[in-house]
Amino acid sequence: MKIKTTIAFIATTLSLGFTLLQAQDLQQGKASFYARSFSGHKTASGERLHHDSLTCAHRTYPFGTLLKVYNPANERSVIVRVTDRGPFVRGRIIDLSWRAAKELDIISKGVAMVTVQKVDNIIVPYLPSDTIELPELELETNSGDNDVIPVWQQIEKGLQESRQAQKKSK
Repeated sequence: MKIKTTIAFIATTLSLGFTLLQAQDLQQGKASFYARSFSGHKTASGERLHHDSLTCAHRTYPFGTLLKVYNPANERSVIVRVTDRGPFVRGRIIDLSWRAAKELDIISKGVAMVTVQKVDNIIVPYLPSDTIELPELELETNSGDNDVIPVWQQIEKGLQESRQAQKKSK
């Protein structure tokens, strides 16, 4: 009895380790995609599928994992988030959302050879900085107070004063 338990434990550990190692490596294989008509269906993660989202189905990566999918035929790539399980067709390694497949230009082919790699660090190219620079505004009050005078009026006033000073000096 003890030997069977030990063998079962070792087999489970090895299969789990193999699955984890397989998920970490660069994977190459066929990619397919969900038809647009699947929009609104629930995925295995509980999220609803939308054809314009950049999501995918993968057998082993945890939900929420970001994957870079590269199409070597046209050198296009896209980053997708795992939200579903699959594909369940032999030879395929990933099912893409319709939008992700469009980005990779595989819509007309239906199935394409791709490479899939886990993305650990993503740098968002247009992330706003912590400081926000606000433009200076020129304000004028309706009460006629001279507290706030627009720049154009200050310049005009300065020009008039310089003209008067030139006339007096002549």
